[in-house]
Amino acid sequence: MSGGERVAAVVERLTGQSVERVRAVSGAVTEAALGDGRFVMAKRSEGPDAVLAEAAGLRWLADAGTVRVPRVHGCDGQWLVTDRVATGVPDAGAAVRFGRELAGLHGAGAPAFGAPPPGGPRAAYIGLAPMRNSPADTWPGWYAGERVLPYLRDAVDQGTLTAGEGREVERACARVPELAGPAEPPARLHGDLWNGNVLWGADGHAWVIDPAAHGGHRETDLAMLRLFGCPYLDAVLDGYQQVAPLADGWQERVPLHQLFPLLVHVVLFGRAYAGRTLAAARACRGG
Repeated sequence: MSGGERVAAVVERLTGQSVERVRAVSGAVTEAALGDGRFVMAKRSEGPDAVLAEAAGLRWLADAGTVRVPRVHGCDGQWLVTDRVATGVPDAGAAVRFGRELAGLHGAGAPAFGAPPPGGPRAAYIGLAPMRNSPADTWPGWYAGERVLPYLRDAVDQGTLTAGEGREVERACARVPELAGPAEPPARLHGDLWNGNVLWGADGHAWVIDPAAHGGHRETDLAMLRLFGCPYLDAVLDGYQQVAPLADGWQERVPLHQLFPLLVHVVLFGRAYAGRTLAAARACRGG
């Protein structure tokens, strides 16, 4: 049986539909055309429980009834099958709608900071990097201890950051309690909301894919949107603020919230992200 035939068999088993043809999108993702005319995406797990965590995250985000999320057809622990999103082009109207819907998603809440989606494993992933969900009652200590420092240790241990550079990030972490801003309840986060995980649908709405969903601070999702550029970001933020205004000083806290995804990129992709990581750490330290 060829690789395409194996994927087709998985899709047929998880959807209950015949498969007309398949097309490889990447090493782990395959598009399948179903016999009833619909298209789905099949994703192979690239780590223990990775697709189980993603499926639980997609369902949790969908349960909020706000941001558009592809429907999960099935997940067997090795494969995840979801609807394919028909894409269009972004525009300001869709961006404002996305901002409003994202505010609604965050407002749906989570049981705790670091809480995993219901039914999802605590040992999850952000991209290809392991990410542990360990619930906590307060954000500053959880963010420093569970989201920043684990990846900093990995980066220093693998030699991507020097020990001296690691100490710079540690000094930024020590200031998290005073930099965090007003206390907020845990938000229901996408968790890996960079531009590549936002699809601008043909239906005029933004759709989100590939979550690393957990309970966290809502400004983290927004800071990640800014990290690598998002079309019409000002319109997204305008829509967000119409529904759930951000606390004063949120712009100054962007580098703090970007430390986590930047360190993930250092661990996964190397020294190319060291400069931006250290710049964010220095901004947290006031220069």
